[in-house]
Amino acid sequence: MRSLQNHFLIATPAMRDPYFARTVTYLCEHNDEGAMGLVVNHPVNITVTDMLRQLELVEEDEPETLSGRYVFSGGPVNPERGFVIHTPKRGYTASLSLGEELMVTTSVDILSALGGEHGPERFMVTLGYAGWEAGQLEKELADNSWLLVPADGDFATELLFNTPPSKRWQKACEHLGFDIWQLSNDVGHA
Repeated sequence: MRSLQNHFLIATPAMRDPYFARTVTYLCEHNDEGAMGLVVNHPVNITVTDMLRQLELVEEDEPETLSGRYVFSGGPVNPERGFVIHTPKRGYTASLSLGEELMVTTSVDILSALGGEHGPERFMVTLGYAGWEAGQLEKELADNSWLLVPADGDFATELLFNTPPSKRWQKACEHLGFDIWQLSNDVGHA
């Protein structure tokens, strides 16, 4: 089995699940046991600063680097569990390097560093994740629910950190090099 870790899943127009329609999901893990990813284009109505205040990790004065940053709904599974996708910065417990450009961290120690000199240069915070049982993602790919694109180099960091959330699905589709609306919803196997 070829691992699809460090790829973006792009929901096709054939995606019927209303939660995942027009989403871009970053695959953090994919193996024989299943897959786990984070939806990266669904901001929720809470800022990173508000979340950090609720956790008592930031004072009343908001660090300028956190201004206007929103938390994202990473998926419907365990919505109380947080994840931070960030540019490489070693030293956090529970950090996983997903490629040369990106890491994901689940430990609370990174949250207190966000916006400060010891935090990662670029980051996004998600709550919850998307999960697939063994073979489930492969079936959804065969059913034309998703398209794949590697999360390599400048494309990944540009999409995650420089593209407004409302434009991420369209930008990911454009990166495929064809008009996604020209895809057929019919599935065929030779």
